[in-house]
Amino acid sequence: MKCNVGKTEKIIRVIIGLILLLIGYFYNLWFSLIGIVLLMTAVVGFCPLTHLLGINTCKTKE
Repeated sequence: MKCNVGKTEKIIRVIIGLILLLIGYFYNLWFSLIGIVLLMTAVVGFCPLTHLLGINTCKTKE
């Protein structure tokens, strides 16, 4: 898997993922599932959805 999630996007995914996890935990909602997915894609650095859409925010060294 090639990296397609850039540094700024990773930070945004972690923040939103943590917020959704907290909302899902305190209110027993399904938002926590989306939060887990966002955190996993931030840690791994690869998002299948953005790959399918052809989006790449990761800077590559030439």
